[in-house]
Amino acid sequence: MFAYILKRLLLMLPTLLGVLLLTFVVIQFVPGGPVEQYLAEAKAGAGGQGAEGGGLSYRGAQGVDPQRLDQIKKLYGFDKPAHERFLQMLGQFARFDLGRSFFQNKDVWQLVKEKLPVSISLGLWTFFISYLVAVPLGVAKAVRAGSRFDLVTTLLILVGYAIPGFVLGVALLVVFGGQLQWFPLRGLTSANWDELTWGARIADYLWHITLPIIAMVAGSFAVTAMLTKNAFLEEIRKQYVLTARAKGLSERQVLWKHVLRNALIPIITGFPAAFIGAFFAGSLLIETLFSLDGLGLLSYESVIRRDYPVVLGTLYLFTLIGLVTKLVSDLCYVWVDPRVKFD
Repeated sequence: MFAYILKRLLLMLPTLLGVLLLTFVVIQFVPGGPVEQYLAEAKAGAGGQGAEGGGLSYRGAQGVDPQRLDQIKKLYGFDKPAHERFLQMLGQFARFDLGRSFFQNKDVWQLVKEKLPVSISLGLWTFFISYLVAVPLGVAKAVRAGSRFDLVTTLLILVGYAIPGFVLGVALLVVFGGQLQWFPLRGLTSANWDELTWGARIADYLWHITLPIIAMVAGSFAVTAMLTKNAFLEEIRKQYVLTARAKGLSERQVLWKHVLRNALIPIITGFPAAFIGAFFAGSLLIETLFSLDGLGLLSYESVIRRDYPVVLGTLYLFTLIGLVTKLVSDLCYVWVDPRVKFD
């Protein structure tokens, strides 16, 4: 076990390096970098027209004092060759220094911390609702396989899964936020949040989070419910279930003490990834639709504005967390099912 964990940890290094290198190389060829963005904004602010295209030789750089252009390049670190900038970035990441945003003048760590509350709110509610409701529903569907209950719930689940989250979000906003005006159209809290009592704050928060959570839960809810049902059906047909029934065990004991433990192996092993993902998940479309300032919107705006420290810093952080979480998920197989041997 120790040798396997050590090997996986060592394999994380080239994987992480490869992800960063590939992204860094792609960034070098993307038009409209930070220098161009700065020049375009300066030109627009001076009454000129915005620049187009990419590369440092694009039209927006024409008419700019070369000394001033060199200062701007130095400001963003583009006065150094690409390989030096890449090695410098790796050195910072090794010290868990994610850098500083070009345009927001804040550390990337600070930006992530500011956006985390919104993403945690969306992710945790989606995680708990998906598992606490979908798993019992999947078990009930497996026990009643082929019944009217199974057919009706399957139809409802598949319809919910087929509707994209942002389409469902638009429909919820139009009906319940616009026409009926039962729920707010934007934000995570009301404008008078600071003036409310604790009880009123909780009610206000739940009032704002209801529609975004419904829009996000639809897809993950369907996957978890159907996975639980199929895993449960597969276990029910196995020989040990017939043996347990032949010994005189009640149906409840067979299902909840024997079948459930084995059927939930694929569900439980996905817990670490789903739980960690709840803290760092960012749904761009849902956050944009409901005007929620979370990690999804931060990543999108960073890519659009070519804010490379934020793009690469968050990529490094999320990739590292993803690799560690994948290792923990694999180790959960041994914890849940002792029959699994990594050697």
